[in-house]
Amino acid sequence: MGYKFVTVEKKGRIATVRFDRGIDVNPLSIDAMKELTEVAKSFEGDTETSAIILTGNGKNFTVGFDLKDPAATARISAPVMERREMLSVGPKMSKAWEDLQPMTIVAVDGYCIGGGVALSVACDMRVASKGAIFWVPEIRNGMNMSWQSVPRMVNLMGPARTKQLCIVADKISAATAEKWGLIEEVAQTGGAYELALDFAEKIAARPPLPVRMIKQGASVAANALNHAVSYMDLDQYTVAITSEDYAEGINAFLEKRDPEFKGR
Repeated sequence: MGYKFVTVEKKGRIATVRFDRGIDVNPLSIDAMKELTEVAKSFEGDTETSAIILTGNGKNFTVGFDLKDPAATARISAPVMERREMLSVGPKMSKAWEDLQPMTIVAVDGYCIGGGVALSVACDMRVASKGAIFWVPEIRNGMNMSWQSVPRMVNLMGPARTKQLCIVADKISAATAEKWGLIEEVAQTGGAYELALDFAEKIAARPPLPVRMIKQGASVAANALNHAVSYMDLDQYTVAITSEDYAEGINAFLEKRDPEFKGR
């Protein structure tokens, strides 16, 4: 199947999935997220792939959801049921990647922001180039962090660092992300994909069945309560984007100024 924003390359037991919006900062549009979901689902029943590398355009992984996407405006005025369905695209994408049986490795260059962080923590491993920046600014725009990503981040970093990342909402370096446990390894500048490939080659050299069995066991142990503690975040997000604080946060972002929140 042909995709507009995503390419898939397979070599032996390794697959590489690259997504590129044709924009340096590589924002996630609704269409791009739907393609990433379809690509993940395309590996269902694939017994020949042991490792999948997910990466961006080589300059940036992604700056997150594209607030200039017409869909971002459309969902504000949509009826609640339609709005809720429109907002489910990101969570469905993340879940599709989390559910994959092959090992998934995210290779991060440049920015990994918001939805990019949410997507990356749904995968098995994360490596980043030196100089990569991680940021979860949703709260600065009047939003909660959703896509069921909070418990996934807690599994990696613990509750305090998750709160720091999502509430204090400062940008952090690749070195800090590794220290906190958000990522596993830091590569040399521009070397994230090569390091991810090195891991993928080692995984591909292991017997395929135990690879999947060990992954499944570790994932079930870590994620058993994730859905129970996060299934409402889509509805919370649906409510949050109707608030005056959300409108102020988005306007401030687009106008490149600090927002003034009033709890409304």
